[in-house]
Amino acid sequence: MNNMIGQMLKSHNTQTLHDKKNAMKEVMQELVLCGLSRAGFFKVAAFYGGTALRIFYGLDRFSEDLDFSLVTADEAFDLKQYFPTLEKEVKAYGLNMTVSEKEKTKDTKIMSAFLKGNTKEHFLMFYADNAASIGVPANEVIKIKFEVDINPPRFAAFETKYRLTPVPYEVKLYDVPSLFAGKIHAVICRAWQNRVKGRDLYDYVFYLARGSEVNQKHLRERLLQSAYITDDTACSLDEIKQMLHRRFDFIDYEQAKSDVEPFIRDTSVIALWCADFFKQITDSLKLI
Repeated sequence: MNNMIGQMLKSHNTQTLHDKKNAMKEVMQELVLCGLSRAGFFKVAAFYGGTALRIFYGLDRFSEDLDFSLVTADEAFDLKQYFPTLEKEVKAYGLNMTVSEKEKTKDTKIMSAFLKGNTKEHFLMFYADNAASIGVPANEVIKIKFEVDINPPRFAAFETKYRLTPVPYEVKLYDVPSLFAGKIHAVICRAWQNRVKGRDLYDYVFYLARGSEVNQKHLRERLLQSAYITDDTACSLDEIKQMLHRRFDFIDYEQAKSDVEPFIRDTSVIALWCADFFKQITDSLKLI
């Protein structure tokens, strides 16, 4: 195992096969971030979403994907230009992985790509644990998905953060109020097989527990872009709360709990989930 990968793994709890796979993915996510940074990606793009919240703000759940947004809309953006440097970076740490762009099947402003490799090969490289690897199918593929919004909503605010592993690098990311705006938009609008993502609700509680404020202008732009509201909607605090309350009334909370349970360790923290719980905690919502 590469010494730096071993050092990065030390911060993860790896008691079960599930833990080990998630820890491996989280290390790979950081290698992708580092590779993209060294390729100059963050000169034009910013990091946001659940994985950004986990890496930079301590969200205590596993997040599968890396979500990015261009700082300024660019229909001609070429994601593939960053692939050679990214592949070179991950291979420098012994990973036998390739990067490929996902072909679009519909007209969308989201570009997607995957870093892919054989799960068992990398599991043995990370852990050298032949006994545990018996539970990993020989043909299983590990994928690190990353997406870029090339037509981002306006009025996001950004900050620069630094990481020291695997080597010092910098990342441009949404500030907390803009991240929170994106999460509220997801709670209100995101359809996942016609069901709400419990992970969105979990993150919503995380923001409120931190006393985070919401970038109101950015949230309004997101809701306009999704055609959830019209230009005559001011998106006042009361209006946003009403939108959330309406959403909370129609959520299947048992399904939402089932969605998030594989991504968290302490499932007791979601026991209280119900419409009344979410409505009451929404009273503390604050805008900037």
